[in-house]
Amino acid sequence: MSTPDRNREFEGKTALVTGAGKGIGRATVQLLAQRGARVIALSRTAADLHTLAEETGCETVCVNLADPVATLKAAEAAQPVDLLVNCAGIVELQAFLDTTIEAFDTIMAVNVKAAMIVAQQCARSMIARGAGGSIVNVSSLSATVGLPLHAAYCASKAALDGLTRVMAVELGPHGIRVNSVNPVVTLTPMAEKAWSDPAKSAPMLARIPLNRFVQPLEAARAIAYLLSGDAAMVSGVSLAVDGGFQAG
Repeated sequence: MSTPDRNREFEGKTALVTGAGKGIGRATVQLLAQRGARVIALSRTAADLHTLAEETGCETVCVNLADPVATLKAAEAAQPVDLLVNCAGIVELQAFLDTTIEAFDTIMAVNVKAAMIVAQQCARSMIARGAGGSIVNVSSLSATVGLPLHAAYCASKAALDGLTRVMAVELGPHGIRVNSVNPVVTLTPMAEKAWSDPAKSAPMLARIPLNRFVQPLEAARAIAYLLSGDAAMVSGVSLAVDGGFQAG
């Protein structure tokens, strides 16, 4: 049995987590709540939010982040927050030559545009309050590594990393730190869609020196580190959580 997390570093802080229903987002909500934060969990799936609220006591917002108007309203209503985790992300597996405009636009809308909209509202509130804050955008190793069938997804994560760096530069003077976490394949429901075939997963595993994929809680702990005071001078970085993939 695992030891309960007794760290209460986020006591008195409010955290907003998008993509909170499953995978890394869900693990992040659970971890931040354990560590004392008041958490607002945002997802498009009401059933996921219901069980998450029962588990953690978090507040919930059900919204489809592909809709920019609804996203803006939800982000405004969630304020004020001290910590933001942009974790929402979608993937559609298509070969580059078969990538549709519709799929490309939807993936960019959720993975990049929604992250920008939510972060803008959080940053404006942080600046108005003069309180500073911390933002973590959940990116991917695919921001820097080309993966077959992931043209739109890789493009979206590279864009998110670029957005992260600009946010860090412009928001830093207001005491707001902005970073991204870039995991290799993480064992989430979305990853099952892309990597359940051993013929696909075996070559990827062979490139990871630790010889396994990431667990959602491991990504959540990296996110928590970047949100915390322990990372007080860390801003503008893309933190790989990849088991040594990039070292090879």
